[in-house]
Amino acid sequence: MNSIQSLQWRYAVKKFDENKFLDQGQILTLKEAFNLTATSYGLQPIKLVVVQNKEIQNQLVAHSWNQKQVAQASHLLVICVDTNLDTSDVEKYFERVQEIRNTPDEIINPFRDYLKDVIANKTHENLFAWGKNQAYLALGNLLTVCANEKIDSCPMEGFIPEKYDEVLDLSSKNLSSVLVLPVGYRASDDLMKEQKKVRKRLDEIVLEIS
Repeated sequence: MNSIQSLQWRYAVKKFDENKFLDQGQILTLKEAFNLTATSYGLQPIKLVVVQNKEIQNQLVAHSWNQKQVAQASHLLVICVDTNLDTSDVEKYFERVQEIRNTPDEIINPFRDYLKDVIANKTHENLFAWGKNQAYLALGNLLTVCANEKIDSCPMEGFIPEKYDEVLDLSSKNLSSVLVLPVGYRASDDLMKEQKKVRKRLDEIVLEIS
């Protein structure tokens, strides 16, 4: 099945099969895909929290506008922004660059100094908004990988971040939840399972300049 067929197969699942679970290999694929997501400057100011605990998942339904998929899903992926990003994270990034690529200091230093200056001059609100943009990149990447791997999913913005942060104790980890992605297997009686996709015609959404 090619990429377009996989994306045609994908839809926002309204009801998951509560008795089917993803295996560790599938979850590892999603973790790796998250880690390989493109982010601005490569700084990765985001983290992924993987929840597989029915008691916690059921508790989070009330903070997800009663969307039952949160509890039904095999796993619940919570994409978070690092709320404590600072210039030390730039240092750690370039230490990692040197560890992996063995890049000399004379090549790294100008870019490292530039990035430290960029981060130091952003407000907390600026950094959070920037991190949230990176979270959306990760969500899009995960949705495509899920489609290719035949893992069902349902992207969600409809939840109360403060309550998620409280239940998952994210503040103690300097994290704030921004997006939620239940993953698993669609239920056989999900009413949306056989529905055709509704999208604009290509000539309405794509502008070609030649």
